[in-house]
Amino acid sequence: MIQNDSSVKKRWPAWMILLVVFLGLWWMFGRDSRSLRNPDAVPRPVMARGDLAGDEKNTIELFRAASPSVLFITTTELRRSLFSLDVYEIPQGTGSGFVWDKEGRVVTNYHVIGDASRIEVTLADHTTWKGTLVGAAPDKDIAVLQIEAPADALQPIPVGESANLQVGQKVFAIGNPFGLDQTITTGIVSALNREIKAVTGRTIQGVIQTDAAINPGNSGGPLLDSAGRLIGVNTAIYSPSGASAGIGFAVPVDVINRVVPELIKYGKVSRPGLGVRIANEQVAKRLGIKKGVLVIDVQPGSPAAEAGIRGSRSLGDEVIFGDIIESINRRPVTSPDDLLNELEQYHVNDTVEVGILRGNDALTLAVRLGEAE
Repeated sequence: MIQNDSSVKKRWPAWMILLVVFLGLWWMFGRDSRSLRNPDAVPRPVMARGDLAGDEKNTIELFRAASPSVLFITTTELRRSLFSLDVYEIPQGTGSGFVWDKEGRVVTNYHVIGDASRIEVTLADHTTWKGTLVGAAPDKDIAVLQIEAPADALQPIPVGESANLQVGQKVFAIGNPFGLDQTITTGIVSALNREIKAVTGRTIQGVIQTDAAINPGNSGGPLLDSAGRLIGVNTAIYSPSGASAGIGFAVPVDVINRVVPELIKYGKVSRPGLGVRIANEQVAKRLGIKKGVLVIDVQPGSPAAEAGIRGSRSLGDEVIFGDIIESINRRPVTSPDDLLNELEQYHVNDTVEVGILRGNDALTLAVRLGEAE
């Protein structure tokens, strides 16, 4: 049977297919690239930018003014070889800080330099100086160092205030994240009156929360307001990865400005105290004390002893619990940390009203505060 020619599909011979492929490859790759070039090519005209925005100018000027006050801290610690007993130094960490005065005192976080055997402070002019510890307040994560730099190399940072901060206002952090010195980041005050734990386990109250990027190495550096004034010391970040996640914390400058002069004068913070030893929270919980702190012991001759506060005592086989402190000047006290934080609002020789529970009786005693050991 003869088929109609129109119903037979035409097939290309193999040589023709190879020719088409070759021509296609030549079209893509074999053309002379010189035909794509233009010997008359010149840079494109630059478009005029116009003036910087006002907030950009402010950030630039703020950095220029504040960065000479910011410094870079590196620390080392001593280690002993397990085999040769040789002592050697190893890098411990890095951090930031800022110039406090023309006498060469600088401020940083205590946790930046806490266990260091040697501290080096690098100023904005890249000169490096040995740092010597003047004093520290571990409960507030603050330390003061001394360097022997000349006065004309030192630019003290302007000090602001933190009591009137508002959520939403702009802030700027300058420091040395990951060892990259003189870095500025911007953000806002995200929240106020946060609480974080110091290296001692004590609570630092009134802490500023910010979303300005704070990373390892920023610790100890300044948090500034839009006027370039110190409003806090960058201290911690909240981050599962250890890098900035938009939640940073700074110790407020009102605390810094109160603590630093005491560290310069005495090397420590003079804290008011009652002269009592109190039960920790675990003991109090086991004893069923749900409110206040239990007094275990009263130091002889202390303010508490003079006011008549009683400690716990044994009577034969029976233990008579001491007074339970429930308030200081009518502000509730629920834990040992609460008691210490409340007392820190006052000074040595201030008189406070201590609310106690003695058995079933609620009493108020006037206590003139002494200096805590």
